[in-house]
Amino acid sequence: MMKELTVGIDIGGTNTKFGMVDREGNVLYQGNLQTTAYTEFQDFFDALVHALRNGLKTIPSDFQNVGIGIGAANGNYYTGNIEHATNLRWKGILPLSHMFQNEFNVPCILTNDANAAAVGEMIYGNAKQMKDFVVITLGTGLGSGFVCGGVLLNGHHGIAGEVGHTSVNPTGRYCNCGKRGCLETYVSATGIKRTVYKLLADHLEPSELRGISFDNLNTKMITDAANRGDIVAKEAFEYTGRILGMKLAETVVHTDPEAIFLFGGLSLAGDLIFKPTIRHMEANLMPLFRGKIKILPSALQNQAAPILGASSLVWDYFEKKKLEVA
Repeated sequence: MMKELTVGIDIGGTNTKFGMVDREGNVLYQGNLQTTAYTEFQDFFDALVHALRNGLKTIPSDFQNVGIGIGAANGNYYTGNIEHATNLRWKGILPLSHMFQNEFNVPCILTNDANAAAVGEMIYGNAKQMKDFVVITLGTGLGSGFVCGGVLLNGHHGIAGEVGHTSVNPTGRYCNCGKRGCLETYVSATGIKRTVYKLLADHLEPSELRGISFDNLNTKMITDAANRGDIVAKEAFEYTGRILGMKLAETVVHTDPEAIFLFGGLSLAGDLIFKPTIRHMEANLMPLFRGKIKILPSALQNQAAPILGASSLVWDYFEKKKLEVA
């Protein structure tokens, strides 16, 4: 009897990760391409197809590929297109799902990377028994995926749940989306770096973060400095957690989730980000919700997580098809 696998692809602004995953979430093969190495989108697609075919050749013959899942910024679930992505060099409408379907003759499901992470948490992670939850991805930007009643929330235009572009301060930091003061300009790997530089300007105390250029600074440096007691690094996490907690308190009233999962590089700071986030969320929650909403780490915090999230879109697609038939 043939065993089933799915292909998972995560297209990032710098790198694209891909792999083959079985039904239990075991990654049978994984690889990556440098997204920025391809000036033309068709060249990128051709290179990715070639890499996938080579990867599939390494899989035992008793496995069958049943579908492809793709997570990408500005990925539209309904159209299968990447639409006007600000973090990719190729502009306009990219009909990626249809191109893969034509190439491999299997279903291809595309959505934004945060939605893929939410489905991955539901299929493989800590949300297996949950019907209502939110996943917040804290990477270069801030993404979010909502699951309500066991169903991923896509919205009318396929772009629901963009918490990262809700307003913290309408005259605040400039955002790549064209607005000012978006949440992701404060709460993300880039956001906390901007906060550190603001605090360095305001503080007179010594800090090991002084003298590090913006381009060289990363969240691990800030985390390590905070754990060693650096006052600027510790205050940066407190400030970031306060803003995130306040915005999550607003998010809760929209969907009444059982839990909110934090995923991505910034969440790896552990208590440094979780404690202030929980404290400020509880302080700003409508009293009816206090003490009821869990803030949890994602179970998919590893290098294969984006692949797992993308591949899970296919299993979710087949589950929905079963329900339609029933």
